[in-house]
Amino acid sequence: MTPHEPDRPVVVLAPAPQRTDRIFTPDTLRRLHERYEVVDLEDDARPEALDAALPRALAVIGQPDLGAERLAAAPHLRAVLNVEGNFFPNVDYAACAARGVRVLGCGPAYAQAVAELALGLALDLARGISREDRAFRAGTERYVSASTADAVLLRGADVGLVGFGNLGRALHPLLVPFAPVVRAHDPWLPPSVLRAEGIAPAGLDEVLAASRFLFVLATATAESEHLLGARELDLLPDGARLVLVSRAAVVDHEALLDRVEAGRLLAAVDVWPVEPVPPGDRARRLEGLVLSAHRAGGIPQAFAEIGEMVLDDLDLVARGLPPVRMQVAAPELAPRYRNRPVG
Repeated sequence: MTPHEPDRPVVVLAPAPQRTDRIFTPDTLRRLHERYEVVDLEDDARPEALDAALPRALAVIGQPDLGAERLAAAPHLRAVLNVEGNFFPNVDYAACAARGVRVLGCGPAYAQAVAELALGLALDLARGISREDRAFRAGTERYVSASTADAVLLRGADVGLVGFGNLGRALHPLLVPFAPVVRAHDPWLPPSVLRAEGIAPAGLDEVLAASRFLFVLATATAESEHLLGARELDLLPDGARLVLVSRAAVVDHEALLDRVEAGRLLAAVDVWPVEPVPPGDRARRLEGLVLSAHRAGGIPQAFAEIGEMVLDDLDLVARGLPPVRMQVAAPELAPRYRNRPVG
C-alpha cells in the first residue's frame, strides 16, 4: 500500500485564445501538472464544464466569463491568471476584489519584445532603412547623401512618450544610451514617478509640440480613445516620427494617414483599427509609413515567459503570498479598458 498522496490544489486551464503548447514549455507544463490537479478545458468551451470545475478551483488560467454568480460558486478561488494580455469586461472585478480573488494579466511578458521593436521602428523612421531597401530592390537606389536629406539622429533628440506603463518602462532603458531628452504624459502616474526615472512629466500638448520622436504606448480606455486626433497630431513638429505600438484606438487612424500622405509626418504602425488590414487600405501605398502586422510582442520568448510567470505567481498564491510577476488588475482601472482580443 502506498502512502496517501495529499490532495493537490485544483487549477482550471482555459487559456483561449492562447494554446497551452504555445505558452507552456514542456518543462513548465510538467511542473504545473506535478504541483496541481489540472482540469484541462482548453478544448472544452462548454459553460457547464467550467461550472463543474469552479467549486474546487484555487485558480483559473485564462479569463472565461466570471460574473458575480459564477464567482459565488467558487468559494476556494484565489486567482484568475489571464494569458491573453488584455483585461476584458467579462469578469466582475469588484466582486473579485471583495472576495480576495486576484485577477492577473500577462502583459509584462510582452513588454520587452514590444519595446525592442519600437526602438527598431524609430531607427527605421530616422534613417529610411526599409524605404531605401525597397528602392534598392526596385533598382532606384540613391547613393551616399542623395537619399539622406530627411535623415535625423535619435541621439540627443527630443522624445515623447504617451503612456508610461509596462511598455514605457521597458522602452526607456533602451533609449538611455542615445541620451535623448525624454518627456512623458501619463495621467495615471504621479509626476514624481516619472522624475525618478529621469523623465520630464508634461501635459499632452507639451509632449507633442516638443517631440521629434513620439512613442504611443498608452492602453485603450474610454478616456484615451482617439486621444491623438487631428488637433493633437497637428501639434507635432513637421517631420516628426510617430511610433504606434500599443493600441490602435489611441490614435485617429485616418487623421494620422492624412498627415503621412501630406508628407508632414512619418509614422510606423504595428496595431490597426481593423485586422487584417483590408487589401485596398491606403496605408499599404504610403511611402512615409512603415507597416508592421501586429507582431511586436508575440514572439516565442514572450509566449514562453507567460507560462513561467503563471507558474511562479500560482505557486505564491497557493502559499498564501501575493503574486509578484504578473500585472494585478486594479478594480478601479480594469473596467475602463477598451482593448480588443488579439487575433
